[in-house]
Amino acid sequence: MVAYDELGSLVPIKRTLQVTDCQNQANKESEEPSTKRVRPHGRVTSLASLISPVKNGAVRRFGQTLQASFRGDGKSSAGPHKPCSKATAPTPPKRRNSTLWSETLDVRQKGTFSTQEIKRQEAIFELSRGEHDLIEDLQLARKAYHDPMLKLSIMSEEELTHIFGNLDDYIPLHEDLLARLSKATGSDGTVGQIGQIVISWLPRLNAYKEYCSNQLAAKALLDQKKQDRRVQDFLQRCLESPFSRKLDLWSFLDIPRSRLVKYPLLLKEILRHTPPDHPDAGLLEEAITIIQGVLSDINMKKGESECQYYIEKLEYLDDRQRDPRIEQCKSLLCHGELRNKSGTKLHVFLFTEILVLTRPVTRNERQCFQVYRQPIPVQDLVLEDLQDGDVRMGGSFRGAFSNSEKAKNIFRVRSQDPSHSQSHTLQVNDVFHKQQWLNCLRSAISVHRPTGEPSTNVLASALVLKWFPLCILIHIKVSLVLELFKLASINTFSPERFYCS
Repeated sequence: MVAYDELGSLVPIKRTLQVTDCQNQANKESEEPSTKRVRPHGRVTSLASLISPVKNGAVRRFGQTLQASFRGDGKSSAGPHKPCSKATAPTPPKRRNSTLWSETLDVRQKGTFSTQEIKRQEAIFELSRGEHDLIEDLQLARKAYHDPMLKLSIMSEEELTHIFGNLDDYIPLHEDLLARLSKATGSDGTVGQIGQIVISWLPRLNAYKEYCSNQLAAKALLDQKKQDRRVQDFLQRCLESPFSRKLDLWSFLDIPRSRLVKYPLLLKEILRHTPPDHPDAGLLEEAITIIQGVLSDINMKKGESECQYYIEKLEYLDDRQRDPRIEQCKSLLCHGELRNKSGTKLHVFLFTEILVLTRPVTRNERQCFQVYRQPIPVQDLVLEDLQDGDVRMGGSFRGAFSNSEKAKNIFRVRSQDPSHSQSHTLQVNDVFHKQQWLNCLRSAISVHRPTGEPSTNVLASALVLKWFPLCILIHIKVSLVLELFKLASINTFSPERFYCS
């Protein structure tokens, strides 16, 4: 139930906001009749009033902006406001149940199990409890976010489907595993065998291929919609509510992906505490292989989707930049924001076949990447690891990124093709990311130029090192021969030369 003031602005019910308490107190003292009128729930334009906020220091500023929006132009027509004498204590966030399996047993029952068996059952219990938490989070994302935003027309059904995916399809999947584990639990609270259960269930996780592949586009759309004031209002109120556990919407949408990568760890932990002669020993090893294959397929599909997503966002200034190898790429090895020699921010994409340097731009509230210079094929790519503050090729870096400090964490990429004589000296934020870039670039180059096929510069250097000793030897021999000829000509008998000597 919500209410509106005489200006038609949204006013929450009395127990939701401290602002309304102040207004009611002022109205009561002036003994003026209430001008509030109640409207049907279907005409509500924001869900902010239905969720009790957490009144702490960080949220107080947000409450002030809401107070201004409730009054329209910032002036109240309901009478003067008096500061409230007390502030409501913040509502504590909802906490997960962290009970261990062993804590559910009494002292006498706990003594009947070995230490290894207790650890094994703890690991199985952790798997079961994780499924329960995941189901709860997926249901919460549907009931607390998706359905209210659809009902209040904060987002369209198409936008919500794009952001949330098919969450309803995944809830029964995890409920099935939970039911199987519950059925396999004995009267003493232990699960005897779990290997066959997970082997038959794990292949069903392939259903997450589409969900994980769509995450990049879903996150981009959600960030774009957050620019809408109504979406900001709704998500902020949810974040301040106890049910969110201080997690934002994207944290709930990313929970399935983070859960997927935990399955191999959970199964390995169960296997670690399973005796070698236990029937589950071999089955758990097979289950680990299955889940690793499933995750590999999901990652491959996700990588292809991410690659295509960024390719579609590339913007070309010249048709000559449209290298056909870009469209043919199926995988994006790495990408990130770097700086060039002049300090310009560049977003660099290393695809399997080509390196593309771009400048981030915005077109109609849509982020694009404008291709900077000519893309460099990986087969022609030359990588140079530069020392901090020591750049000899292309001038000094001193003062390029700062007025006084030396340039740090820099490397250079260039094309060895004479027709594309371009060089880019790039700076990374820290040593760790520099090493990541170097490893990724070297790995990509090694695929196109294996050890048996070195680049032109490497081949030239190898030839020089190989033939240098021989050249020195030839030079010495030639010099020696010339000296011998000289001595021979001096020692040749000639009266004039003899007397002159």
